[in-house]
Amino acid sequence: MPITIADVASRAGVSKTTVSRVLNGKGELEPSTAARVRRVIEELGYVPSARAVGLARGRAGVIGMLVPSLTWPWIGEVLQGAVDTVESNGYGLMLFTCNQGDQSMRQFANKASAKAFDGLLVIEPEGQLDYITELHGHGLPVVLIDDRELRPQFASVATTNRAGGESAARHLLANGRTRPVVITGTLAWGCTAERLDGFTAVYAEGGRPLPAGSVVEGDFSFETGRAVMRRLIEDGVEFDAVFAHNDLSAAGALQALREAGRAVPGEVAIVGFDDVPLASQTEPPLTTVRQPLREMGAAAARMLMAHFAGEPLPVEPTVIPTDLVVRGSTSASS
Repeated sequence: MPITIADVASRAGVSKTTVSRVLNGKGELEPSTAARVRRVIEELGYVPSARAVGLARGRAGVIGMLVPSLTWPWIGEVLQGAVDTVESNGYGLMLFTCNQGDQSMRQFANKASAKAFDGLLVIEPEGQLDYITELHGHGLPVVLIDDRELRPQFASVATTNRAGGESAARHLLANGRTRPVVITGTLAWGCTAERLDGFTAVYAEGGRPLPAGSVVEGDFSFETGRAVMRRLIEDGVEFDAVFAHNDLSAAGALQALREAGRAVPGEVAIVGFDDVPLASQTEPPLTTVRQPLREMGAAAARMLMAHFAGEPLPVEPTVIPTDLVVRGSTSASS
């Protein structure tokens, strides 16, 4: 059986708290008592776990991460960036999802109340920002990833959604695409509005304002992207380009165009958003606005690590820019 801190305390005739104080090097102790504890530690061969040392220092050695669902295609990249940074700093990661709705949030709240983690990385589940803000107000260090233009009262990492929409529009215009349609994400989200505003502004400045009916709300899903594109084709809408607000809905639109016999990119060019692995695997591969997903997760985790080392969390959002990745869905030569 492994030697525990309780075994050390029993042999030395002291409390577990006293052993922790010796391990941590803090607190006023009689020199003879500290020496006795250290002698027992050596005799028993006790090796404190990282968690025991962390608790002695007032930390759990664990970072919490709350995400809406692991089914979102870009969550894995953000998570990997966070995990790489957290683990390289000697911390563990405790992952929570909201797959079970209120039940999931109750479980998360119980862990938060028990101080099971030292800080929180969060991709906000819909409607939970007030609760996360409350946790931060009670002293929990929080960093929000993908702030959706919510501008919370605590640290956040964002990307350039408007600039991403602008780069998609400039690329399509440069390729002679003058009649685009847009399949948006959920309109209630700030990132959707920013992507749409950037795209439409560039076309308006180029003397090609988007007509009514060329912007259709989607929900970031493959099925909706395909359904919207089928409906536009059936309704006889004329278009020569598609800007979809994520790669999944862009792939759905691409599928519908192929089913209808429309050549991509010959007749219709397609641009997505995110640059998840799927984007390079479609036929043809998708041109897309790359979100720095892994970098966003890593940057958020670094903020918490720096905070634990004594640095204040930043007040202003940390913004990591998007960039356009050109592939075959917009250029036959790419």
